Amino acid sequence: MSVFSIFAELMVDEGGNYYALKPMGYGAIVAVMLALLLLGSLIGGSVKEAQSGKQFQMGVKQLVFSAVALALAYVTSLIKVIDMPMGGSVTLLSMLFITLIGYWYGLGTGLMAAIAYGCLQLVTGPYIISLPQMLADYILAFGALGLSGLFAKKKHGMILGYLVGVTGRFVFTFISGMIFFGSYAADYNMVVPVYSFLYNGAYLGLEAVLTVAIVAIPPVAGALTRVKRMAV
Repeated sequence: MSVFSIFAELMVDEGGNYYALKPMGYGAIVAVMLALLLLGSLIGGSVKEAQSGKQFQMGVKQLVFSAVALALAYVTSLIKVIDMPMGGSVTLLSMLFITLIGYWYGLGTGLMAAIAYGCLQLVTGPYIISLPQMLADYILAFGALGLSGLFAKKKHGMILGYLVGVTGRFVFTFISGMIFFGSYAADYNMVVPVYSFLYNGAYLGLEAVLTVAIVAIPPVAGALTRVKRMAV
């Protein structure tokens, strides 16, 4: 069975070049999300400790902290400071909570958790016009936030990881905007690459600036450092 035939089994054509998830699709995505969280916890647990008992304890701890971070990311994603007309928004630090998982536990766990968050967004508020667009906007774009794990052990790793994660998300949304939503550029008398760059860069860039400004406040930075100590 091909990938596109599986897509057809999980989606229903709503007309107007738009697809909605079938009940089986919701179930499949939730199952994938849970599997990714468990896999991320196992990866981190095995890396952190050599003894099997400690592996299990660390895995459970990572699962709990990652789940809490995902929940906070989802809740804050609903608090929209600015809501863009054709998708995307400036939220209350929602991307920060995803990048924190990579900052706590490294690249492997960060990527698994970020892709799981993409699945969560796909379940709760999908906008699907094709399989490639779905993968670009939900799996790859949100998954890129897990690149924060590259800086888990670096000085100023939290902010560096956040900026790299957001940049990764921007790259995929920029590509998606050019390929799947470029027709809107004519409405603003723009060429497609400029339109996609400005549209996606506007809300992601503004949220990044606001987040870094808040995280740089000494009491906030200190609190996040203490949270990392508890998490690891």
